[in-house]
Amino acid sequence: MIRAPDVRTTSRKAGRDWGRTIVEKVATASRAPHPSGSGISKFPSLRGPQPWRRWGCPSGEPSGKRQRWTQRGRGCEVLGVHWEGRGSRRESGAGGGGRRSREEGLGAVARPLPSPRVRSFPFPSRAGHPSASRRGQAAAGGGANTSRLRAPDLAVTGDRGGDGDVTRACDEPVRATPSSLKMLDVGKWPIFSLCSEEELQLVRQACVFGSAGNEVLYTTVNDEIFVLGTNCCGCLGLGDVQSTIEPRRLDSLSGKKIACLSYGSGPHVVLATTEGEVFTWGHNAYSQLGNGTTNHGLVPCHISTNLSNKQVIEVACGSYHSLVLTSDGEVFAWGYNNSGQVGSGSTANQPIPRRVTGCLQNKTVVNIACGQMCSMAVVDTGEVYVWGYNGNGQLGLGSGGNQPTPCRIAALQGIRVQRVACGYAHTLVLTDEGQVYAWGANSYGQLGTGNKSNQSYPTPVIVEKDRIIEIAACHSAHTSAAKTQGGHVYMWGQCRGQSVTLPHLTHFSSTDDVFACFATPAVTWRLLSVEPDDHLTVAESLKREFDNPNTADLKFLVDGKYIYAHKVLLKIRCEHFRSSLEGNEDEIVEMSEFSYPVYRAFLEYLYTDSISLSPEEAVGLLDLATFYRENRLKKLCQQTIKQGICEENAIALLSAAVKYDAQDLEEFCFRFCVNHLTVVTQTSGFAEMDHDLLKNFISKASRVGAFKN
Repeated sequence: MIRAPDVRTTSRKAGRDWGRTIVEKVATASRAPHPSGSGISKFPSLRGPQPWRRWGCPSGEPSGKRQRWTQRGRGCEVLGVHWEGRGSRRESGAGGGGRRSREEGLGAVARPLPSPRVRSFPFPSRAGHPSASRRGQAAAGGGANTSRLRAPDLAVTGDRGGDGDVTRACDEPVRATPSSLKMLDVGKWPIFSLCSEEELQLVRQACVFGSAGNEVLYTTVNDEIFVLGTNCCGCLGLGDVQSTIEPRRLDSLSGKKIACLSYGSGPHVVLATTEGEVFTWGHNAYSQLGNGTTNHGLVPCHISTNLSNKQVIEVACGSYHSLVLTSDGEVFAWGYNNSGQVGSGSTANQPIPRRVTGCLQNKTVVNIACGQMCSMAVVDTGEVYVWGYNGNGQLGLGSGGNQPTPCRIAALQGIRVQRVACGYAHTLVLTDEGQVYAWGANSYGQLGTGNKSNQSYPTPVIVEKDRIIEIAACHSAHTSAAKTQGGHVYMWGQCRGQSVTLPHLTHFSSTDDVFACFATPAVTWRLLSVEPDDHLTVAESLKREFDNPNTADLKFLVDGKYIYAHKVLLKIRCEHFRSSLEGNEDEIVEMSEFSYPVYRAFLEYLYTDSISLSPEEAVGLLDLATFYRENRLKKLCQQTIKQGICEENAIALLSAAVKYDAQDLEEFCFRFCVNHLTVVTQTSGFAEMDHDLLKNFISKASRVGAFKN
């Protein structure tokens, strides 16, 4: 029994390939020469004729369609492909990695059926493929552009809730929701030394806070909430100000599940539940609890004023003010406002939630953050708006004056920001190209610029040449951290009394560990989530069963290798399998349409809702997702491919986006090309770009001012 190897160790043969004939032809009608396919050797799925789409010329539209048929006889199977007119298609064969191609005409061969029952997978007509209806023909983007994608393998995840929702590893802003950290060692935070090993094994979520990192709130496997620590100003929510060295259950939040949590310097705590409700407690001298008073809150108080019909999805706290973000992209603020950090246009404290308007009035906010006395918001167009205290240049406006209402950072024009993070008096942003910019206070080197000079404008932070996928900072610390796509974690700024002025490679695998071990105080910069090894959810159980020959009732034979699956799960998860496997008793399905790594990644996605594939191979998976009309998988592929973009392959990826009607990827690649126009136009891919695609690219680029002096 052949066990399929790991996807990432398999030879790269993305998608279907040009090669020898698909079958030993018995009869062949008119033969038409194929394109050479020399366009992009590192992107096999981009070779050959390209699709018809809005970018290209009006000529070249296919005049016919392909039909695939299978006829079963006694002990044999006859396969045939009928081509009518133009529109040839690449095909990779099954068995031993051999390659086959389809040409115009009719070819068929009779061959013995394998044992046990084997069948060739019945594909829908290619005429229904989204690319088949496109007008015009787009080129592959450069005959000699053979640059490899620079990104390593990575995973992008998403749920099946709706077409737009995917876990934000790349494309969408990362919300302040629990981190996905397998068996994070919460014992690295000193406060947890008060807990027994048995108690630590039950921790599922945790937040360490307080002026000395001496308070903690955590949830257990039973969805109970416990608190522990000095309880300054009643910040543990127990109804008193008594400190405790033993965990005490927070009964007032019984039955509530935490979605996100933040804390201030008092400290005060702002918590949002999975239902979108907001609860606050703790220090309240500046109305930072939003309950209309200045009395400290000894127990969690439900904040509903102006939020009763809103679902809060993200919270952020400055030292003494609070922000929340709703599901419809609105920001509400309250609390201390001496420098305009509430964004109301005045400096009067705000006792209840008030919507932040001004420049954000008609904007959809996707991410928020707070420094000590400043506030930040990222909108869905990638712009960053700031307001509040600016004494150290932490607003990035180029001046030192405070800003009482939201103001856009003009210096980031043309740069699409995904996420913002604030330290005590400095700011970090992460762009969609994996670049980090920093500005503000720099007395500990927290900007990572190699010196200790404050910066009032966004300044690039150079972390080797790897792409950054996560940034971390906390309003109570002068420490910065970042994680690269390769899994490396860097830190800079204040480190155990020392000043680290350039990004320093750590031995950690998580940015959370940086704040546990290096920051002062040792707090958490986000709500932690810990998944145990000994407890499997339904989703985790399904993940384990993928490619398991002991429980599978179906095998896919791809390039001579088996992939093991379960019919019932495939029918539940995929409409195509639902129809093709209905009433079918075959034990083996022979797959020749897609390569082994691509098809294995597709099946694994049906089990895990994630893809673990290099950006290079994800191009082939994008082809499959388009063919099967799997829109969610298509979105994940686009996000993965974005991680590997560079100047050398940008035109190739732009052409792939055009080919597979991946409009989000197309827009991303176009913006990347415009932002790196000088280098991109010097690549061989640009020099060999299809004339019509080039013409449309230049036209579109000129409309956005790419060629202005």
